[in-house]
Amino acid sequence: MSLETNKVFAAVLTAGVCFMTAGLIGELLVYPKRPAAPAIAIGGAQPQQAAAPAAPAAPAVEPITPLLAAANVENGRTLAHRQCGSCHTFNEGGRHGVGPNLWGIVGANHARAEGFRYSAANQARANEPWTFEALNAFIANPRAAMPGTSMGFNGLASAQQRADLIAYLRTLSANPVPLP
Repeated sequence: MSLETNKVFAAVLTAGVCFMTAGLIGELLVYPKRPAAPAIAIGGAQPQQAAAPAAPAAPAVEPITPLLAAANVENGRTLAHRQCGSCHTFNEGGRHGVGPNLWGIVGANHARAEGFRYSAANQARANEPWTFEALNAFIANPRAAMPGTSMGFNGLASAQQRADLIAYLRTLSANPVPLP
């Protein structure tokens, strides 16, 4: 082997050793390993066991009723056609798509549309009406509001957008449900 080849191997080996050493030193300085229990009890106090982390609570959905009075139906129409229109139709007597036709949804019972195959989770609530708050929770996060739903929508985080959408859905009826 030539002297130049030895220099290349030595440079690679030196760089590897330097990187390994820097990594070990960095781990010691930045990520110290903490003992599982205190080594010394101060003042005779007993060491407290760390409480098990509580399960995260389901985030509460902001009530929609106060926002409905000032909701913008036109914004709701735009949202409905942009966010929901690929799966749902909105006209009276309209066909079902991937999701059911939403004409008359507000105040109607769950799993109400004839000829549409609902998920078992929705069928289990067939005797419950779609109230403003039930729609709010479902639109905010369908999987949390109705575990087992087959709806693939992730939800709307904005309470104002949900209010606008629900206000629009309310207008899709010959006899709209009165606002609370």
